[in-house]
Amino acid sequence: MTELRKIKILLAEDDDAMRTYLVRALEKADYEVIAVDRGTAAIPHLQHGDFDLLLSDIVMPEMDGIELAQRCNEIAPRTKVMFITGFAAVTLRASREQPQAKVLSKPFHLRDLVMEVDRVFAGEAQASL
Repeated sequence: MTELRKIKILLAEDDDAMRTYLVRALEKADYEVIAVDRGTAAIPHLQHGDFDLLLSDIVMPEMDGIELAQRCNEIAPRTKVMFITGFAAVTLRASREQPQAKVLSKPFHLRDLVMEVDRVFAGEAQASL
């Protein structure tokens, strides 16, 4: 019997404390997480890694999360996208430009984040049974 591969998440979050909390919560939920502090740092990981999910803050320096998601769609089209943000107006823009992406508004409980990530992959687990 083969061992199931862990779901691999690329996290782009510019706030150090938030990034630490998110990594801790996702790893505790048995996800493999690579975390970067800005969108431009995520691009090489997308080019060379096989990620199941890009979890990105929207408002970041250098490259915002929406632009990062657009690059992700070009580089790794099978990678799903989920946004986190504390800005309501940005949520509307994300929904318009990346309609397939889930947007989670801050503040949120870490349990809610894990639940949303689980939900993104729940259909795939059932499909492979």
